[in-house]
Amino acid sequence: MNKQDTEILKIIKNFSEKLPHFPDGRINYSNSDTAPVLTCFLKYKDKILLLKRSDKVRTYQGKWNTVAGYLDEPKSIREKALEEIQEELGIKENNILLINIGKYYKFTDNEIEKHKTWITCPVLVELKNEPEIRLDREHTRYKWISPKELTNFDIVPKLDESLKRVLENKIKVKL
Repeated sequence: MNKQDTEILKIIKNFSEKLPHFPDGRINYSNSDTAPVLTCFLKYKDKILLLKRSDKVRTYQGKWNTVAGYLDEPKSIREKALEEIQEELGIKENNILLINIGKYYKFTDNEIEKHKTWITCPVLVELKNEPEIRLDREHTRYKWISPKELTNFDIVPKLDESLKRVLENKIKVKL
């Protein structure tokens, strides 16, 4: 386990001790003003995948994002990234070449109703083959784009910062 995983697991443990849990054991961040989240970019060749958020999600409806999810269980960032891309898109581990973990950061979004502070863990997952994308209820559309095109879209806050962190980062996890 790397230093980043150790730090994130400590943060998750702290929330787990303070917040309620869902029946399945996951931490319930619904009424918390702070939450750790995973932002997972998928890359195939020189393109990254953007996903348009549906009206069935709680925040940032209609904005472009990547695979994302709460860090609501004591799992490594690698494990959580694999779980989220399987759950949201149907992409299996055997199509993954490399996982690149960026340095996490905090930011407070004062534009949303509860002024939430996000502890964002950015991840880049490089794929061996172009996958068949299967959208779940969280997304309505997808688009493969060049990383330089990201800011041309109506994206969730700080998505460009997350991308910058994974493209610059040297923590690579081989499978």
